[in-house]
Amino acid sequence: MDLELLRTFLEVARLRHFGQAAEALHLTQAAVSARIKLLESTLGVRLFDRVKRDIRLTPEGNRLLRHADLLIAAWRKARQDVSVGEANLQLSFGGGLRLWEVFLQDWLQQVRISRPGIALIAESHTPEVLTRRLLDGVLDLAFMLEPAQLEVLNVQQVATIHLMLVSTHRGLNADEALGDDYLMVDWGLAHALTHRRLFPDAPEPLTRVATADMALSYMLALGGSAYLPTKRIQEHVDAGRLHPVEGAPPIDYPAYAVFPVRGPRNALIRQLLQETKTDA
Repeated sequence: MDLELLRTFLEVARLRHFGQAAEALHLTQAAVSARIKLLESTLGVRLFDRVKRDIRLTPEGNRLLRHADLLIAAWRKARQDVSVGEANLQLSFGGGLRLWEVFLQDWLQQVRISRPGIALIAESHTPEVLTRRLLDGVLDLAFMLEPAQLEVLNVQQVATIHLMLVSTHRGLNADEALGDDYLMVDWGLAHALTHRRLFPDAPEPLTRVATADMALSYMLALGGSAYLPTKRIQEHVDAGRLHPVEGAPPIDYPAYAVFPVRGPRNALIRQLLQETKTDA
């Protein structure tokens, strides 16, 4: 199987457009169409339904998505494993975007400094994809806020995410901060439940964003309030750009390192978790 066919399939599936996929892959649209036809011919199934300008994955195409992603990731990992040589260790790890913003970027840099000889593969995915890639052996380690409790996975708390309600407006109380200018950051299901418990009478937020960095950029440009990581916003609080909301309770969430019970790199993972800081 030509991996370029799978890469082309994944790009078309991501963009739902042959022309845009061709631009992303630096190919002609005819070449992209030819690759998809060859892949469909090889598998003996239709992967996309083409209805006017709408392109949709068939059930067979949806089933291929996971396998194509795993095959390419496994090949990338195998190629690095071979090319770095026997003297070098390799570690593949991942986390969600929220944790990359809070502490994983710093953790990656610490690992590179403390272990310059390790070959690293770093990824960002949803918790569901991270768990699947751990179980499939594509990832050695993942960092999550709400890990699945499976017998085949070690789950170890490595950090606490400290959230503070802040606003660009000085002197607000919690009720005022949770008004029309409030931004609801998606910290996961646990946060949604905690938020509802703490503020049962709060109106439904007019603005929801996926990450803390999105909320911070929005607030600095247009104003507003949000629960944001204390470490991430401290410089803005010190500079007077953001202000803690009076009487608003802080919210803390544990972050976990997750790795297979019988993973081949567990000794290395435990050493790294002891040697590096994951303050958040």
